[in-house]
Amino acid sequence: MATSRSECPLNLAVELLGDRWSLLILRDVMFAGRRHYRELLTGSDEGISTKLLADRLQALTAAGMLTRRPDPTHRQKAIYSLTERSIALLPALVQFGVWGHRQLGADDELSRTAETLDRGGPKAQRAFMAELRRDHLVPDQAGGV
Repeated sequence: MATSRSECPLNLAVELLGDRWSLLILRDVMFAGRRHYRELLTGSDEGISTKLLADRLQALTAAGMLTRRPDPTHRQKAIYSLTERSIALLPALVQFGVWGHRQLGADDELSRTAETLDRGGPKAQRAFMAELRRDHLVPDQAGGV
């Protein structure tokens, strides 16, 4: 990460994730299971451009929020995975989703996962994070899992 303007934790988070697309990409990987470039490009309603998606994927990978590895089933594809750093964002993403639903009137169906995880509290969120670790982290990232 480039030199920061301040060491304030909120500033550091905003500098890393404060553009329009980074959190949406992480949302799509985390909650929709989109792991390939094409799935991320075509799978969400927001309509990111190819250049922006490529730039954000590269930045998120460089920042340790995603990993990129070759897809063993198709030599021209890559698989993007969450890292421990991005999985740790789950509680914050849940709260953003709940806030968007309750304060901005977001769609009930699109808000269901955030509301369910919020109602389930830390126990439900820890269980979902454990599932993400199983699905995304290679053994050396997951502490030998």
